[in-house]
Amino acid sequence: MGVKAYADRMSQPSRAVLIFCKINVIDFEEILVDISKNQQFSPEYKAINPMYQVPAIVDGQFKLFESHAILIYICCAFPGVASHWYPSDLTKRAKIHSVLDWHHSNLRRGSAGLVFNTLLAQLDSHQSYPQVVNQAEGILLRSLSRLENFWLKDGRFLVGSSQPSIADISLVCEIMQLELLNEKDRDRILSPFKKVVQWIEDTKIATAPHFDDVHGVLFKAQKRFRERMKTHSNLKAKL
Repeated sequence: MGVKAYADRMSQPSRAVLIFCKINVIDFEEILVDISKNQQFSPEYKAINPMYQVPAIVDGQFKLFESHAILIYICCAFPGVASHWYPSDLTKRAKIHSVLDWHHSNLRRGSAGLVFNTLLAQLDSHQSYPQVVNQAEGILLRSLSRLENFWLKDGRFLVGSSQPSIADISLVCEIMQLELLNEKDRDRILSPFKKVVQWIEDTKIATAPHFDDVHGVLFKAQKRFRERMKTHSNLKAKL
């Protein structure tokens, strides 16, 4: 029996795990946990992940959550995974860990905060606070600058590598959430960072065709959200 991967493709970390499993031909079953329907709070899922978040995996009797931990586990548990994703060299592994740790309190904090407060909050009728939006965008822009000038300064991929690691998949999936913004805002934020834009494209190519396949749900949501936001703006203009 293969690994059971509990995920929602609207979730950035879920997409990273699913893409990684597909690109490495891991025997797994994808099980949808629809966070828009609060399925992560069900008693059945709580038994797998008491933190009520996606993704999570079950491998036999072993249960694991947190996407970075899952990616590392898969690299170590399945011998067919190519070494560049999580090298055996301890210094290279340590560098990957440093990026993954940095990700949570910087790039993820900025990206997720900006998307929620500028888009999802409005569509769900939550209050959006300009100060919070500005703070999140500031964190995101500083994080993109760090990617541009430090993490990507020595190679096509993170920490000077010529091939992608689990860190590249994780961070690119995070940035892809910006697709939910309107096109003008997305381009305004990303276009100044030429290395970052190229790195995103290189990671897409390295994980094709699975990258676009797994992001299909996000692209459909992008179209739906942008249409709703356009309608919302038109209505405001008439008032």
